[in-house]
Amino acid sequence: MMWGLPTTVEIGGESYAIRSDFRVILDIFEMLEDPELDAADRAEGILKMFYISPESIPPHRLQEAVDCFTWFQNGGQTTGKDSKKKLIDWAQDYPLILSPINKAFGRDLREIPYDVKHNTGGVHWWTFLGAYNDIGDCVFSQVVRIRDKKANGKSLEKEERVWYQKNRDIVDIHRKYSEAENAIISEWA
Repeated sequence: MMWGLPTTVEIGGESYAIRSDFRVILDIFEMLEDPELDAADRAEGILKMFYISPESIPPHRLQEAVDCFTWFQNGGQTTGKDSKKKLIDWAQDYPLILSPINKAFGRDLREIPYDVKHNTGGVHWWTFLGAYNDIGDCVFSQVVRIRDKKANGKSLEKEERVWYQKNRDIVDIHRKYSEAENAIISEWA
């Protein structure tokens, strides 16, 4: 059982320092959603953003390094919830998530300094994730509940339908389009 908050991961029997602040992980999530990036670009982005010295990782261990990020972002679990239905968009939902997490911490997490260059300060991702997993009844939980019902073809209660109609802009996940897709869409308009 792991009791601490890891600041390194083991790849091929060697320890590699990582950036563990929640802002770095959320930035990685945002990068992963970029429709302009292919799988190789996303893997490279993970390596450059997550590891302090990605150049020190042997080329034959790069996939293992990406897998270590997945393990880390899942809070130390070897497998995440493997759902094809997207219920959370970290970039879109961040303003809704931050308030209940700040409430749990008793302060605004953004005020806690983090130096990405020196990897000092900040709030560890697992600490952030623990507070996230403890989010109770709030706007964000209402949003996810409605998304889940809609994704699974379940009917919304009358109050939920009314709330959804008034708040579609925060409930519906906004699809990100590549520049090429945007060009095609603008031709149709």
